[in-house]
Amino acid sequence: MTQPKENNLLATLMQMVNENGLEAVAETFRILLNEAMKIERDQTLRAGLYERTDNRQGYANGYKPKAIDTRMGKLMVNVPQVRGGVQFYPSALEKGCRSERALKLAIAEMYVQGVSTRRVTDVLEKMCGLSISSTQVSRVAQMLDEELEKWRNRPLGEYPYLVLDAHYEKVRTAGSVVSCALLTAIGIDTDGRRSILGVSVSLSEAETHWREFLKSLQQRGLNGVKYVVSDDHDGLKAALNATMPGILWQRCQCHLQRNAASYVPKIKMRKQVHNDIRDIFNAPDRQQAQQRLKFYVAKYEKTAAKLSVWMEENLPEGLTVFALPEGHRKRMRTTNMLERVHEEINRRTRVAGLFPNEASLLRLVSAVLMELSEEWETGKRYLDMDVENADSASEQNEIYRKYVA
Repeated sequence: MTQPKENNLLATLMQMVNENGLEAVAETFRILLNEAMKIERDQTLRAGLYERTDNRQGYANGYKPKAIDTRMGKLMVNVPQVRGGVQFYPSALEKGCRSERALKLAIAEMYVQGVSTRRVTDVLEKMCGLSISSTQVSRVAQMLDEELEKWRNRPLGEYPYLVLDAHYEKVRTAGSVVSCALLTAIGIDTDGRRSILGVSVSLSEAETHWREFLKSLQQRGLNGVKYVVSDDHDGLKAALNATMPGILWQRCQCHLQRNAASYVPKIKMRKQVHNDIRDIFNAPDRQQAQQRLKFYVAKYEKTAAKLSVWMEENLPEGLTVFALPEGHRKRMRTTNMLERVHEEINRRTRVAGLFPNEASLLRLVSAVLMELSEEWETGKRYLDMDVENADSASEQNEIYRKYVA
């Protein structure tokens, strides 16, 4: 009997749209939402309306009208009620991307705490299509924070490769506006899949903050790290030496090329210098990369002496990647994957502009990263972790050992 009823409903809705066009979309959505909530209630109770069954978990108890704000405007829906001890609230009214809920919440906190301006209120109306009260903020904040806290503290495992970087956002602290550092770690596991392992909000990238962040990852079970890629930062490097001594460290090749521009004496030389450094990094093996580096250091010794010295001292830090299997090098020689993550964070945070506190910033960023990490973990493998250019895993480990030595 269910099939004819569903067919009749769909036929009615199709007729509404055909006869009234886009004007019927909101009403069509309202009807579908009401029906979806009824079906979910039946599933929760394990019985339909008036159905007799030993599996019943409770009883239907009518409906409660509720006004909801949507991008199509305000809609009045009938929320199914239950009795008999079972807990039920339609998931359709709670659904939505964690990151979008966090974005609404971040802006709402600015509004509620008096930090916002008329411009922020306008953005809230335009982006979210609704006004949020302090009661709603508290309710959503509690639910969202519990979910995100659980994700940030989930157990970790073996991740041979690690990518580390920091990103800055404006936060109001003690009456002043400061730039807070978002410390983020991406890991590649033994199956070749990416995960965002953790994120932390700190006042800077000082060694103490990086060391605390890395220790927190280890306390959650992070192990088996053999190789780390990051930008050159004294605090981070010191923290790595303290928490993960003996690992391979790769300085991001993209950052190295950007840094080189500061040592080029003439603008017209920049393109050639860029190509020369890229030629070093694209060498087939470390030996040839070192030979090319030696050649280019000599090439610029007279025309750009400071560049020549800088290349000799810094570019070797970008050659560590040659210790990895050839098939891994292209993707593991830069922090580009993490910079793309930062671009996605920027896309979300620029709407809020200024966060009222560190917790608000951490909430929004965690929501964005949690969704992205879940996509990675359930999608295609990022790397083929079968050992390449070695007859066995033990031989590959020997390569690592010799390189560190």
